[in-house]
Amino acid sequence: MELKDKLVSSFMAFEDTVDVNLPVHEVRSKAIKDFENLGFPSKKLESWKYTSLSKLLKSDYSVFPKNESSLEFKEVKKYFIHEIDSYKIVFIDGIYSSHLSETSHEGLDVCLMSAALSKPKYKIIIDNYFNKIAKTDGLTALNTAFSREGAFINIPRGKVVEKPIQILHFSTGNESSLLLQPRNLIVVGENAHVQIIERHQSLTDNPVLTNSVTEIFANKRAIVDYYKIQNDRQSASLIDNTFISQQQNSHALVHTFSLGGNVTRNNLQFFHKGEYLDSTLKGVTIIGDKQHVDHSTLVHHATPNCESHQDYKGIYADRSTGVFNGQIIVEKEAQKTNGFQQNNNILIDDTATINAKPQLEIFADDVKCSHGCTIGQLDDEAMFYLKSRGIPEKEARALLMYAFANNVLESVKIPEVKQRINKLIAMKLGVNLGFDL
Repeated sequence: MELKDKLVSSFMAFEDTVDVNLPVHEVRSKAIKDFENLGFPSKKLESWKYTSLSKLLKSDYSVFPKNESSLEFKEVKKYFIHEIDSYKIVFIDGIYSSHLSETSHEGLDVCLMSAALSKPKYKIIIDNYFNKIAKTDGLTALNTAFSREGAFINIPRGKVVEKPIQILHFSTGNESSLLLQPRNLIVVGENAHVQIIERHQSLTDNPVLTNSVTEIFANKRAIVDYYKIQNDRQSASLIDNTFISQQQNSHALVHTFSLGGNVTRNNLQFFHKGEYLDSTLKGVTIIGDKQHVDHSTLVHHATPNCESHQDYKGIYADRSTGVFNGQIIVEKEAQKTNGFQQNNNILIDDTATINAKPQLEIFADDVKCSHGCTIGQLDDEAMFYLKSRGIPEKEARALLMYAFANNVLESVKIPEVKQRINKLIAMKLGVNLGFDL
């Protein structure tokens, strides 16, 4: 049985485990029909031209874990940003882990999607926000159909969250192959401020495919600072769909660090709903072997006097493949828009590949929009200069790569996250530089 058919037939079993009297039942039922019609994306679609899921879809994934797994903190401590105090929402094989988590309902909600979908006190929020900006494509529809668990974060107006929130998903390998579909909803009220760190981590070499959907709503003058750390095993693949709606004077920042995994696809979409807001999208990709990372971004400028800044750096070795498909749309009403997009790439080996497709669709006449894309190799003159100063070739190459990615790291606002990313990059490059950037 093909995976699509298995998932459609599994939906009936899924309904037996949830309350079908909830309003979200209608949303799920429509979504499974959408998935049945749309199916999985293929390379025939322009937006998926350079990324194929065909090999991933051949595995016989378990849709529901047969056994509940548990982990001790010492087993997974290194995957947390444990140097800081934080709220934690932790899932093991898609199931909430209470003893690894630290949630809260004191002045804010840092809790579970399952609770938000089922409890009457959250009904207004679910009615107003759930599945309101998620794009209707096959993968998002599939996630919506099986939406039950994930992170629910509701920050009331005027609340500055004093410590970051970590969302961690672990897969134990208890299943021979596993399909995970976390669903996150994040609502940040007027003048509120939150920092969030997200990570998906496989603990064994058993195949794992994660199809994640996150909806983020930044209300007036809200600040959302989001970090995605992607450094998984070669057996793990991730499709990360993140949709962000911004209101007047809000600021949303998303940093994506793609340093490991088999196939990684980041669908990141921003929708402007008010004036004088700012969107920041930055990313660093360092991969080798036959790894594949695809960044597909969209910033939809629909209101005047707004800004967006995109800056993605990629370093590709061996037979790895990178994709950058960045789109900026400026509607006729979005005068005084300032949109910037930059994508720079280094190919370490001749067998590495990068497919870059920057796109600007501008229908307004009073705008300031620019985009740039470069693909090259390390500067021979810079290498010669560093080696002439006694720096070995390996360290010299690493220094140049650090410098290449440094302007993305400079905008990281949590020092401990920046230090962790520096260490991960050093490990990827196989060097110890002895200092933090």
